[in-house]
Amino acid sequence: MNLVHVTAGEVALEGDLNIPEGAAGVVLFAHGSGSSRHSPRNRFVAGELQRHGLATLLIDLLTTEEERVDMRTTHLRFDIGLLAQRLVATTDWLGRESETANLRLGYFGASTGAGAALVAAAERPGRIAAVVSRGGRPDLAGPALTRVKAATLLIVGGDDTPVIEMNREAYARLRFEKQLTIVPRASHLFEEPGTLEEVARLAGEWFERYLTGVH
Repeated sequence: MNLVHVTAGEVALEGDLNIPEGAAGVVLFAHGSGSSRHSPRNRFVAGELQRHGLATLLIDLLTTEEERVDMRTTHLRFDIGLLAQRLVATTDWLGRESETANLRLGYFGASTGAGAALVAAAERPGRIAAVVSRGGRPDLAGPALTRVKAATLLIVGGDDTPVIEMNREAYARLRFEKQLTIVPRASHLFEEPGTLEEVARLAGEWFERYLTGVH
């Protein structure tokens, strides 16, 4: 695993890049509300994706100082435009790096990060092949949803009732390849036994299909 620094506008973002030998694609993680690249849930999913032969990049979309501010105000985590802009900058960075330039790219977004991932996917339609949302807020992508060209999988916990409805509304607005999967007996954070493993399995199969061409 390599610590990388990505310039996004006037700030430098820190990320953890892991490239398994022979990787056929790369998944960029967009963390959710109040989380970071150290999120144990996202790191678990990233480890499973690496077992599928996929490279992963977990990046902090906020700087350390911004995270401190956000812990008090919670407003930056809902600044979808800012988060999406930084995802686009990171996407372009991956396209310039020799190890990842030729890999097909996908996004894995959680909570508000899923909304940002879909906006970024709409901004880079020729670059992003797949998006997976875990307990996400794809509705926050707004008008960008109709411009998404990436194959999109929305995963929601069966007990996460308000978010299920938000995902159904967003699903109806997506125009490209799409799927909505509800994991039974799972809450918003997928903390129940076996539920996060199910998320990792679903995400792995989706990314394998659309990033590596394995069916």
